[in-house]
Amino acid sequence: MDRGVALVTGGSRGIGAAVARAAAAKGWAVCLTYNDDASAAAAVVGEIESAGGVASAVRADIAVEADVLAAFAAAESMGSLTALVANAGIAGTKARVDELTVERVERILAVNVLGTIVCCREAVRRLSTRHGGQGGSIVLVSSAAARLGGSNEYVDYAASKGAVDTLCLGLAKEVAAERVRVNVVRPGIIDTEIHARGGQPHRIEQMLPVLPMGRPGETAEIADAVVWLLGEEASYCTGSILDVAGGR
Repeated sequence: MDRGVALVTGGSRGIGAAVARAAAAKGWAVCLTYNDDASAAAAVVGEIESAGGVASAVRADIAVEADVLAAFAAAESMGSLTALVANAGIAGTKARVDELTVERVERILAVNVLGTIVCCREAVRRLSTRHGGQGGSIVLVSSAAARLGGSNEYVDYAASKGAVDTLCLGLAKEVAAERVRVNVVRPGIIDTEIHARGGQPHRIEQMLPVLPMGRPGETAEIADAVVWLLGEEASYCTGSILDVAGGR
């Protein structure tokens, strides 16, 4: 099935890579962005192509408008854009609010909030019938931290994901009549390298006692939810926030 092109930001590892693979398996040509690990991005592209799919990768810092524009241009060079998965995001190391620096918070907000808004802007300009588009789907990847707060770890990250949730709710209403659906997936504790990159390599083990299902989620479980929301199977879902957090 040819579903057009899906742009997946932060698609070289973790949840983004799983989404890229799952979307390709469901018939989208995938353009994925990466920030600094070209070899990881190339590996994901290679996996998709080996499975018979179509994929490409483009380097982009989502906090930089010119990079976002270049990513959309790269996606459009592959065909008709029909989907955006705004997955790229960062979290700092474990810290209380009274330990935060302006530089850290500015960077988190630039990537997680500003970058996501600019990606949505560019997607709407291409998908919306108001702009001559044929419609499409946007899925934003948030976090259960948006409703849990991230106390004593990363309140700034949690706040940025709260902004992503609000963006979904407002944008979904704004473009609902223009054949564009906008939804959010909020992962819980997922088995990815983000914990180690944030300076907590043993965080999953430490969190097990508070996880109702007694285990972390897998990236494929998040990807399945994202791809379902992208597709026509979820044709009456917009402005939805789907928790995939194991009951937490």
